[in-house]
Amino acid sequence: MALTQKGAARRRKRTEELERPAYGWIYKPLLTLLVLYLAVCVGLGIWWSRAPAVFDVEQAVIDQRGTTAQTPASRGAVTTASLMTLVETLLEKPGGYLRNDIAPPGVWLDNMPAWEFGVLTQARRLSVALPAMEQAAMPALEDVRERLAGDSGDWLYPSTERRLTQALEALDGYLQALDRDGEAAFGARGQGLAAWLETVTRSLDDLGLRLSASIGPRAELRDLDIDAEALPARTAWYRVDDVFFEARGQAWALIHLLRAVQRDQADVLAAAGLTSHWEALVAELELSQRRLWSPLVLNGSGFGLFANHSLVMANHMIRARDLSRALSDQLAAATPAAGDAEASSEAATAGDAGADNAVDEGDVDATEQAETESAGEDAVEAEPEEAPEASASEGAADSDEAAAKAGDDSESGAKPQE
Repeated sequence: MALTQKGAARRRKRTEELERPAYGWIYKPLLTLLVLYLAVCVGLGIWWSRAPAVFDVEQAVIDQRGTTAQTPASRGAVTTASLMTLVETLLEKPGGYLRNDIAPPGVWLDNMPAWEFGVLTQARRLSVALPAMEQAAMPALEDVRERLAGDSGDWLYPSTERRLTQALEALDGYLQALDRDGEAAFGARGQGLAAWLETVTRSLDDLGLRLSASIGPRAELRDLDIDAEALPARTAWYRVDDVFFEARGQAWALIHLLRAVQRDQADVLAAAGLTSHWEALVAELELSQRRLWSPLVLNGSGFGLFANHSLVMANHMIRARDLSRALSDQLAAATPAAGDAEASSEAATAGDAGADNAVDEGDVDATEQAETESAGEDAVEAEPEEAPEASASEGAADSDEAAAKAGDDSESGAKPQE
């Protein structure tokens, strides 16, 4: 009897297993695949977050000019080739352009997208200043400015990558024009250089304020040339690293652009006695690129256990700002007034056009990021060049017109700090 009951129980168990099979085993391979996917995403995220190395601006000219590198180029070729290499770096670095990614692991990253925005900011500023540096009207430069403007987070057509590629094509056409004698070249008297440095000064001042805004006790700012009352609202703790890496990106781009301009305008800087000051500005920015040994951007205080990376970076930005401002003032005084007046007029026109066409609002969805990024991008595009003083020899009418245009630009250009 007992054997019969056991046999019936076994048959009933087999029947239940056949009718209701156990599927618990299928979760094991799915869990394994998920773990592998996350491990790959973490590895790619670490690799993609490594900032590119500094490149040689003279080698960049050889690479960009290609087969024509053996022939002499006009003044401005080094600056143009370096700007092209900056844009190419955004597109071709590990992971490509990440700021507009909508899928992992790019969508999870924030440090590298902030670094990309910093590089793009300085590329835009130079693109606005290029028409003032060029001695002839070149439509390709206006096309470059328009392509670099817009929303840095666009992923639908036309995506940011497409616009950057179109900007590269326009810059390549301009670089080829620099190879032809007399068709294109930078002005021989440094036209537009002082105005561009003034925009660099404003961007460095903005970075210094935003980096300093992450510091809690305002007393720590007493050793820096920062007005605590002028600081924006304190940066949220989860945005401190974004501002830090944006500053590193801007400094990285400026290192190359300043070196390139120094090659193109070596005689102008030497005549004004500013070569050593120019090199000091580059050296100060290079200090901001030192390796960050901490896996996180720390926001400590004083001689405490943790460092304050934002305060150190703010110190470098403020020093670079002061050097840039001094260079801008001395160049404005050394450059012939007539050339500066004409250059500043062209720069102001380009700045107004940039303000009208700038629509970079890719981060409007997040309130905090809108305060730190979207307003900053609009400000980059809206900032016009400041017109230096016109000479008395041009006549009172030309001087009044240039001053009026500079006043209008200054009122409608820059927006509040982020």
